[in-house]
Amino acid sequence: MLKALVYISVLIFLISCKSKPSQSLEAGLWRAELQLTNDEALPFNFEVTAAETLTIFNAEEQIEVHDIGYSGDTVRIQMPVFEGYIEAIHSSNRLKGSFVIESLDRRVPFSAEFGKEFRFESTSKESLENVSGTWEALFSPNLEADRYLAKGVFKQDGSKVTGTFETTTGDYRYLEGVMDGDVMKLSTFDGAHAFLFTAKVTDSTMNGKFYSGNHWEEPFTAKRNPSYELPDANALTFLKDGYERLEFSFPDASGKIIALSDERFKGKVTVVQLMGTWCPNCLDESRFYAEYDNANLTKDMEFVALAFEYAKTEAEAFESITRLKNEVGINYPILLAQYGSSSKLQAEEKLPMLNHVLSYPTTIFIDKKGKVRKIHTGFNGPATGEKYSDFKVEFDDFINELLAEEAE
Repeated sequence: MLKALVYISVLIFLISCKSKPSQSLEAGLWRAELQLTNDEALPFNFEVTAAETLTIFNAEEQIEVHDIGYSGDTVRIQMPVFEGYIEAIHSSNRLKGSFVIESLDRRVPFSAEFGKEFRFESTSKESLENVSGTWEALFSPNLEADRYLAKGVFKQDGSKVTGTFETTTGDYRYLEGVMDGDVMKLSTFDGAHAFLFTAKVTDSTMNGKFYSGNHWEEPFTAKRNPSYELPDANALTFLKDGYERLEFSFPDASGKIIALSDERFKGKVTVVQLMGTWCPNCLDESRFYAEYDNANLTKDMEFVALAFEYAKTEAEAFESITRLKNEVGINYPILLAQYGSSSKLQAEEKLPMLNHVLSYPTTIFIDKKGKVRKIHTGFNGPATGEKYSDFKVEFDDFINELLAEEAE
């Protein structure tokens, strides 16, 4: 009997040991790098608390990560909302592994070192240039098919630089970095996208390169232009001639087909969001829409989102949709419009009344009579500061204008 009790006690002890992480991450600040090319690495910083919460920093943005798992000396850091995760070997205050997005078959080499607080290493003792202000930018200037406009808005304090690039399809979110002599270096990592910008700067020009993970890079140029504005986001996407209405019918997570012609939308102002759960700009927009929707439940209006997912299976796509709804607190329906690809050309086939699908996200405003009244392309979120504040006021004003109208 005694031997049996000893055996059971040892077994319980061994099981309990296995359930605990063998090498928890050291609490404190870490500096991480994603190796994009042989010569270029994207740095970012994160902090681990004693309670096993990890926070990633990008300028004013703080991303809290709670899903950290261990298996022997391997740690897996699952990003919130997005599919991407970091998997790395943990040894001697260091991490070495990969950032992985399985649906896209992408894997970026990752490393991190505990106790380092800086983001970019500066090789120059002083900043020779100051980039504060507004810049008129052009990406892929030598390739007509790929080129696009952007507006750079930056603030420099000493050698530290923060800001973003706004484009017609959305902003590049919270960028943080330095002026190292006459070279600007900016980065952001949000669990979906890994962006690095480097540029040689004079008083009035930039010549640089933009890296998106280790799968894309392109040059860009910019010049100072305090009055520069991008094309009107409300004039880029529109209904083709002969159309006044939007039509769609797609399934929700329960398999129920929901159509714009359903009774729930009749006589109501309806906001239709074209988005993807993989898209950081869509996440920023979804947070705003969820907050607005939950604060205005008594108003005669509905939100509905159409998700265009690159997840390889329908089940995986709905898993991502459910994760987004739970993380953000979204109560309006998110329908699966497409999976296996986020192709905009394929999206146009599903919504043939639109002249094109230029951007995720895109928002379509429908009045009480069922007519499309406005289409807003892209989303410039909280990283854009004043532009985001202006959008929120414009959105509320237009919704109230539509609500004040009579239904048929």
